[in-house]
Amino acid sequence: MTLPARSRLFLPVLGAGGGSGRTTVAGLLACSSTFLGTSVVLDTAPRLASPWPSWPSSPGSGLASVPPDQPFTRAQVHAAASRCIGPGGEWAVLTDHREWNHGPLPLPAEPAAWYQLAAGGGWQTTVADTSHPIAHDIVTARTERLPGLTAAWCSLPFAIPVLCAPTTGPGVAALQTAVKAASAEGLPLRRMVVALTAPGEGRLPAAVKAAATMLQSQVSAVVTVPFDPHIRNHGLAQANRLGRRTAEAGAALVKAVLASAHRTWGDPLPPAAAPASLSTQAVPVRPAQPAPEGVLTS
Repeated sequence: MTLPARSRLFLPVLGAGGGSGRTTVAGLLACSSTFLGTSVVLDTAPRLASPWPSWPSSPGSGLASVPPDQPFTRAQVHAAASRCIGPGGEWAVLTDHREWNHGPLPLPAEPAAWYQLAAGGGWQTTVADTSHPIAHDIVTARTERLPGLTAAWCSLPFAIPVLCAPTTGPGVAALQTAVKAASAEGLPLRRMVVALTAPGEGRLPAAVKAAATMLQSQVSAVVTVPFDPHIRNHGLAQANRLGRRTAEAGAALVKAVLASAHRTWGDPLPPAAAPASLSTQAVPVRPAQPAPEGVLTS
């Protein structure tokens, strides 16, 4: 099936802690969702901490060509996007392609700015590869009474958060802490999909199986992503060479995301908020507030 022409899904991929497999899951979601329509990954991490700049088969002009404080056209943001090839076809990545010795690019912190960037580009499935530890962010925002990044990502129109953790004892412990923090903050756990990523071969530890079983009643779905030697050696530079079990896990993630979206907003999905599409006029990358769900802006 494909998404209706004016529908859109936004998938913020969140890490419960370090080594959560967040970037791998983001790539799997993008390359496995190409049958739904056009898809893009937003690389929100600093350039020298991210593997995305080295993975695309056809690099674009990069995020530096779309400054966050200036208007942009759809053609401009498409030219900035790089291209990757997966089992189901081509998908895009917005990342920073400048050389290592350049100064840091001032990327916007507000999730709404990234939402506007992807909406302006017209992609139907947007995967945001975030880089902050969510439990720390939630607790800090709560105790200091500041806006939290995690809450902002989850509140974007048609957002299905995907929470990642490795299939290890410490990984599951970090996941359980993140779930407790999210629940205490009132974040949409029932809409979330949990991705458990295996860092190596072998059976799942008993503690991981028990945690996955307990989570089933708290979140929308729990999907296990198996270890893939190709990803360990090459990352997602050759996503069309993923193992069979990995491709199946990617398809399961997309199926779980779609099921969560349909339970939340209905099937078929209603039209998503979108900036006015004017080929000769630029649109701003940073909105004051994201538009309400299902209401087109102009």
